[in-house]
Amino acid sequence: MSQTIHPFHLAFPVRDLEETRRFYGEVLGCNEGRSAPGKWCDFNFYGHQIVAHVAPEECGCEALSNVDNHKVPAKHFGIVLPMDEWQALAERLVAAGTKFVIEPYIRFKGEVGEQATMFFLDPSDNAIEIKAFKNIESLFAK
Repeated sequence: MSQTIHPFHLAFPVRDLEETRRFYGEVLGCNEGRSAPGKWCDFNFYGHQIVAHVAPEECGCEALSNVDNHKVPAKHFGIVLPMDEWQALAERLVAAGTKFVIEPYIRFKGEVGEQATMFFLDPSDNAIEIKAFKNIESLFAK
């Protein structure tokens, strides 16, 4: 996977900017970028730009999908990390008392797409998935 990855931009709704800043900044370790007081702020999410917009009426995700016998939030975003970074983040999230939708575990064991994954919610109930592949070359394998 030697192609250049261009940063993506993702905007999402939040209830409160201060709790969002604490979560993304202190828990996930994302540096904050630009912002407009009371309206929005952006973060460096592993080299990608995510922007939290105050829109409490749009928060949350109720639709679920069954994946590997788990109820996965249908609306979610995240990142694929190297396995050692995934493990370190999982340990940090557990230590921070994060409530997981799906606890950290390995899914599709022994299959082409074997991966570590975890799902959790931010303070505005946006679902986040962090994953790592046993073999990153299998990211798009069938």
